[in-house]
Amino acid sequence: MSTTELTVVDDHGEAVVTGELTQEPGAGAQVWLAAAQVEKALGFVRKPQGWCRGDVCVPQAAVAGLAKDGGQVLEVTGFARLLGRPVVVEPQARVMAVGVSAAERSAALAAGQAPGFTLPDVHGVGHSLSELRGRKVALVFWASWCGCRYDLPEWQRQHAALAAEGFSVVSVAVDRRIEDAAPWIAEAAPTHPALVDVDGRVADLYQLLNVPTVVWIDEQGRIVRPNDTQFATDLFRSMSGLDSAKTLHALRRWVTTDDTGLHPDAVAELTRPADPRQQLARTHAALALWLLRHSHHEAAQRHFAAAAQLAPEDVTTWRSAMPLLGVDPMGEEYFARRTALEEAGIPIYRPLPDRQ
Repeated sequence: MSTTELTVVDDHGEAVVTGELTQEPGAGAQVWLAAAQVEKALGFVRKPQGWCRGDVCVPQAAVAGLAKDGGQVLEVTGFARLLGRPVVVEPQARVMAVGVSAAERSAALAAGQAPGFTLPDVHGVGHSLSELRGRKVALVFWASWCGCRYDLPEWQRQHAALAAEGFSVVSVAVDRRIEDAAPWIAEAAPTHPALVDVDGRVADLYQLLNVPTVVWIDEQGRIVRPNDTQFATDLFRSMSGLDSAKTLHALRRWVTTDDTGLHPDAVAELTRPADPRQQLARTHAALALWLLRHSHHEAAQRHFAAAAQLAPEDVTTWRSAMPLLGVDPMGEEYFARRTALEEAGIPIYRPLPDRQ
């Protein structure tokens, strides 16, 4: 086959593989890879029983229509979709983004264990959630384009005040550029891990739809209060309708008495399952981010637009793209989109039930 180099982007990073990129009428772009390249791109190995990765095996018969050359070459966009994984290809840039299936994300969150991750701080030093096992953690998602940026000093004060009780704040900026979050982090002068999720991978792990969102994680690493809109100050109470005093009182009660304000059974009920449409939108956004960073500006705009159209309720995905595209994330376009969501009955903020 006529081969070319292609870049495969997924939640683990990126890999450069050699394969064939075709565009069949009505079928869209297809990527054909030999077995060694399939392993490099997706981690699946061809075995007698099928294509396997760990304990997962897809029988050869299931991929018969996606294979050629005696089963040695596989069409990986169709294979990814067979696995429920969203996939998007930008042929001119020779890049393919592969997302995580909604089923996999839902299963991980339904298990109750907080997904692990490692992210850098503004100095490039990596910090892992697992380092705080044995302490209660408030995982605070925020952004420089959100009014919640003004809450960061208060979250730092809570971290300092309750540290002796075995509590830590971990703040995660969902900005796509470290330099956007850095001034706000510097102003807060954090002693807690203040991290930046420039690729949106942790936002995807926790199925983030908007900021501020806070997740409570206990000493065993289990989620005891899932995604909750929480403000630490009342600067934007007129817009959110949320009382920061109640939030901080509930936080202190949990840290000092283990009372989360939720029955344990309610945690699973309040954990939203992942949505295939949102996973596809995030895959478009991941591809757009790669394209923008590699100077494919027009293609990046198209994929960011596709993401916003697919999942307009995922404010984090489309609003975090605005600064990259030269659009004011607190300007007229943002408020127009926000109004459209409100008129459609789609919530901007998603607070959990009132705490006891």
